[in-house]
Amino acid sequence: MQKKLIILGGNPETGVLVDIAESMGIYTIVIDPNPNAPAKKVASETYDIDGFDIDKIVRIAKERKVDGVLVGVADILVKPYREICEKLNFPCYATEKAVEAFCSKDGFKRYCEKYGIQDIPGIYLTNDSEIKKPQNISYPLIVKPVDSGGGVGVKICRDEEDYIATVENVLKYSKKGVVLVEKYMDTNCDDLAVYYTFRNGIPYLSATFDRQLTRLQGDSSPIALGTAYPSKYTDRFVKDVHPKLCTMFEGLNIQAGVLCIQFFVENDEFYIYDPGFRLQGEAPHIHLDAINGFDHRKMLINYAFTGVFGNDDFPEKNDYKFRGKSASSIWILLKGGKIDKVEGINEIKSNENVAFVVERFKVGDTVKEEFLGTERQIIYRIYVNADSIVEVNQIIGNFKNTLKVFDSNGENMILEWLKPWKEEDYSIN
Repeated sequence: MQKKLIILGGNPETGVLVDIAESMGIYTIVIDPNPNAPAKKVASETYDIDGFDIDKIVRIAKERKVDGVLVGVADILVKPYREICEKLNFPCYATEKAVEAFCSKDGFKRYCEKYGIQDIPGIYLTNDSEIKKPQNISYPLIVKPVDSGGGVGVKICRDEEDYIATVENVLKYSKKGVVLVEKYMDTNCDDLAVYYTFRNGIPYLSATFDRQLTRLQGDSSPIALGTAYPSKYTDRFVKDVHPKLCTMFEGLNIQAGVLCIQFFVENDEFYIYDPGFRLQGEAPHIHLDAINGFDHRKMLINYAFTGVFGNDDFPEKNDYKFRGKSASSIWILLKGGKIDKVEGINEIKSNENVAFVVERFKVGDTVKEEFLGTERQIIYRIYVNADSIVEVNQIIGNFKNTLKVFDSNGENMILEWLKPWKEEDYSIN
């Protein structure tokens, strides 16, 4: 009998999860309010319903005799995913405490403080608050809704007039009506992320990666241009921060699932921010599958039906040092406009070092003004595996000469390319 799986969310990254489930012979039902959501194009069945409409989704699950429910690549849907699974008595990796800690910026800040993990200095403001600047923190400040992701609603402020107007505007992006105001960690900081797998209550560090950001888009949220694995900070992170995180994970009683957490590093201090308790847009799981031989997407799909996360050989396959290899995700960000012509992408897809390419736009699509400064301006994420960071840099240079995206005026639409990584920083890996 073919198993039926509800997947919450319809963005392009979730579409890849739907592809995997379909390839496993599973009947997929994608739920997303957008009738044209990319993940719906490959699903067996779809509904134009908001992921927060829990009772309606539960009713559909019962009517369609669904066997499991899974959240896609969307932070805000982790909480309703938990509530839907609870009502249906289905396996769910997201515990109530973990949702509280990882699915809102205010909850995260509270748990970091409880477990002695350094976060970015800041304050919360609500619809009823007087709009005031945090004490002892100078401009620039960054303002974020506590419950949205992908850079949506995030803005950098450099003076009081801009700050007051921004807080009033950003409050509209928060379902809770709460914004977080933090010190803006500027270009002097490094940016890294760590990626955990939880299996049978044990946290395994599965990957570490450094991020390069674009700073060309004024005061919108800086978006990544790409990543390098393993991070140059791996050993220091494992020594200084990993033990504290493990204590927090134990307190949250996390038994299964995947978690990504980002950090800034300034003057050798790690500042934690932005957790994601689900598959990532960055998709470290693609590199993990290619190098270490396990696929988080298949693990999560099977978990939705069985409550078992991964096979018994997972611990020996898991290696956050990537068996001495290097990897990179190259993000291609576009300026605004209509895409008229793309050259070189097929050549890139057939490159022996490329594990996968996520495509978010096609020729004829328009990159709208409101997409800029968010992850919605990405056309491709290109996943590269190599023997060394030297080889990664060679591949980046090659792809820069190969890939061209033009608008209807024949102008280049690519915002900025990933710069070569400093090879001496990665020689230890």
